[in-house]
Order: sequence, then structure tokens, then C-alpha cells
Amino acid sequence: MALYRIADFDKNYRDTLQGDDVKGMGIYADASDEKIGTVGDVLVDEEGHFRYLIVDLGFWIFGKKVLLPVGRSRIDYNAGRVYAVGMTREQADNLPEYNERETLDYDYEERVRGVYRNSINSPQPLAAGALVDTPLPVEASLVDAAVAPNTTAQTTHKTPAYNRDEYAYEQEPSLYGLNDQDHQTLRLYEERLIAGKTRQKTGEVTIGKHVETTTTRVSVPVEKERVIVERVTPQDAGKAVTSGEANFREGEVAHMEIYEETPDIRKETVVREEVRVRKVVDQETVEAQDTIRREQLDVNSPNLPVEER
Repeated sequence: MALYRIADFDKNYRDTLQGDDVKGMGIYADASDEKIGTVGDVLVDEEGHFRYLIVDLGFWIFGKKVLLPVGRSRIDYNAGRVYAVGMTREQADNLPEYNERETLDYDYEERVRGVYRNSINSPQPLAAGALVDTPLPVEASLVDAAVAPNTTAQTTHKTPAYNRDEYAYEQEPSLYGLNDQDHQTLRLYEERLIAGKTRQKTGEVTIGKHVETTTTRVSVPVEKERVIVERVTPQDAGKAVTSGEANFREGEVAHMEIYEETPDIRKETVVREEVRVRKVVDQETVEAQDTIRREQLDVNSPNLPVEER
């Protein structure tokens, strides 16, 4: 059966797992709490069931990667750790190296499985390490992978013969089964207030202009000419003149032009004032309150040793 990296099988696998992603978690020995490596990736089968964790041992063995069957792991999502059941760092070093550039075929998987099978049947630890067996299988899939797998019961049985053409992972629950009875994840939820803002229209200001008509008076000084005829008695009045001076002519006329000013009223348009329209934002703090709920953990274990981490 072909195996795929989890992201190649389902690019949205994080949504399927509801955010519980084991990639990047540290892997620790279940018994000694010694760090073995880091989860580099996850291999799933054609139906999306978890089969192996790719363990990157690069921090202490340069470049080496090995496979850890999912049934030999216990995932603690709260601590962000994966525990390798029955494995030590030295035992991980003796596992067959996983090369992602090579085809992962049945023969290679048999080499990996053979290490774990031998550790079950052998009363003494083998070179690859003594690994404990698991209880009855619980199917490992993308849906139930959010529940941490583990193996607890130790058994000794004879390894059956497997057929290349008929082999199925379900035949070996000790390697590929998830035990969701002993390792469940209980999530505690709480409510919180989310402060947000919505923008809504509260009104509209319309600014325009109209024409008003008024009557305005203006004073213009004007000049008018008039003729004044003044008769005066000369100083030599009554004095005789010679005949040559006396010039009696009939019809003699004197002309004088008379002018006057008239007001010339016209209109012109000038700028009276300028109006600028703009907006300013006034800020104020509005406080709100509401009742929120929060879940607390209740552990009922009378006279039983329970360690909370």
C-alpha cells in the first residue's frame, strides 16, 4: 500500500485535525524523558490513516531520519510532545535509516517492522531496542489522530508470517493501532470578549449656496453748470465816448456751453469670502461589559496518585 506525506495527501489537513499538528513536536523517550528527535513529517496510507512518524535525529546524528510506527507513539498535545514508547536514543540510532528520495516499498517497511517485532518476541533487548507491545487496535486516521495514541500492556507472542500481496496494517495493531482509551485530550474552553467597531452613517451635512437680492444705495456727487447773467454799473458810467468808440450793432450774440454730470451706475462681481469644508474625527472610549464563562478542570481521583503537568 502506497504511503504519502500528510501534506501531499491533504493540503488542508490542519483543518481536518482542527489545528492539532504533530509536525515539529519534539520526540522523547517514554521511560527516561530523554529527547530523541523531532517529528519531521507524517506518513499516511491511501485512506488517510496515520502509519508512521518521520523522526529527524539530525540534532545529534547529522542527517539521519528513521520511522516510528504510530502505534509506538504517545502524543501529548498539551505539552507539545510525542513520546516514543519503549525506545531510547541509542535504540533509535540502530533503526533502518529512512531516505525520502528512495521509494518506500514493502521490503523497507519489513525491515522496520522486523526491528519492532523482534523486540516483542525477544525476552532480551535487541540491538534496535526493546519495545513494548500494545493492546487491541483502534484505527488510526486523520479524524481520530487528535486523540493521542499509546501502548501500555506488555505481551509476548509469536510473530506470524505475512504475505507481501495480502499484508494490511490492521494485521499489526501493536504497530499501527491508536489507543484512545488511555490517552485522551480534554480541552478546556473559556469565553472572552472581542472588542470591535462598526462604522455606520449617523447623518449627512449638505453645504450649498443660494442668491439673495437686496437693494443697495450709493451716493455719487455730480456737477451741473448754469449761466448767471449779472448786470453791473461800470465805474465810467455816464462818461461820454467818442463817435468811433460807439459801435451799435444789432443781433450780436454771445455763446456759452453748459455741461452737467449724470451718475453712471453699473455692477461688478467680486470675491466676498471663501468657505472651506472639512471633517475632523473626535475620539472617545466606550466601555462595555458582559458575562463570560470559563471551564475549569475537575479531577476526581480519591486516594489515587494523579500527577498534573
